[in-house]
Amino acid sequence: MIVLAIFIVIALFVFSQYKGKEQTKNFEMPANTRKLLEDNVSFYENLDEDQQLEFVNRITDFLQNVTITGIGTTVEPLDQILIASGAIILIFPFKDWRYNNISEVLLYKDAFDEGFGTEGKDRNILGMVGDGALNRQMILSKMSVRSSFKKATDGHNTVLHEFAHLLDKADGATDGIPEYLLTRPYVLPWIKIMHKTIQEMKHNGSRDIDFYGTTNDAEFFAVVTEYFFERPKELKEHHPQLYELFYKMFSSNMRS
Repeated sequence: MIVLAIFIVIALFVFSQYKGKEQTKNFEMPANTRKLLEDNVSFYENLDEDQQLEFVNRITDFLQNVTITGIGTTVEPLDQILIASGAIILIFPFKDWRYNNISEVLLYKDAFDEGFGTEGKDRNILGMVGDGALNRQMILSKMSVRSSFKKATDGHNTVLHEFAHLLDKADGATDGIPEYLLTRPYVLPWIKIMHKTIQEMKHNGSRDIDFYGTTNDAEFFAVVTEYFFERPKELKEHHPQLYELFYKMFSSNMRS
């Protein structure tokens, strides 16, 4: 009964939020897609011509299958492109991969609190992967989505972070061990280096990896994913073992 009551409360909250939402319907790619990518997504800029075409096709497929819904804000073409880009950047080497555990992204104007409130204090959440009644949904802050790509080399990207959680969750558990990315021989080495690094961060402080990564294994994986894609040279210099494992995880060569 308690579980049912909690479910009803969450469902009513979500329904109430939908009253003021704007939703992408009959989706068509913006006419200026390539311009938006060139101006805002450095990953795209570094691809060759054939890869850029493939990237556009991949984000098109993502946006045709995942609805982006504005909660108290308008979903603009730039928001669509940035969210889809963050999703595809992580899985770009894997030609046939799709996210099968998400159907909708809820886009809030700014940060929100644990009760999904958008006003008052304690609004410090910029993104989250939903669970329970919010399963197959992701919540992102529009402000954070845009700043994540505007500051492309600061090591922080909320979109990459949340889609890293989705990859982690794809095997059924959000536990920091993304089994779809790690072949069996690398699982134990990953767990060892992850826990070793977390303990070092807790005892010595964190000089470069976001300390939020010490929260738990899942957050460590998501935080280092941001670091790997935004500042790979620094990660390789300061944490060569971590870098090597992330390179293996996010490389199609691992499965060749």
